[in-house]
Amino acid sequence: MLIACATNDALAGSLKNIGFLMNCRNYYFVPLGQDDPLKKPCSLVADFSLIPQAAGAALENKQLQPVLI
Repeated sequence: MLIACATNDALAGSLKNIGFLMNCRNYYFVPLGQDDPLKKPCSLVADFSLIPQAAGAALENKQLQPVLI
């Protein structure tokens, strides 16, 4: 399962769930980072340009690094 997050509460309410999935087998994340730290301090968004590389890594059972950008 490849996940590309785009959420305004990733560093608040959703962080527990994201952390849980990061520790599960066969769940991989497209690298993600804050899109606007000043206006949306809890927001995270995946770098959608990295989906092809993340999918390739996931098919090899590897997480594309770094996860947090």
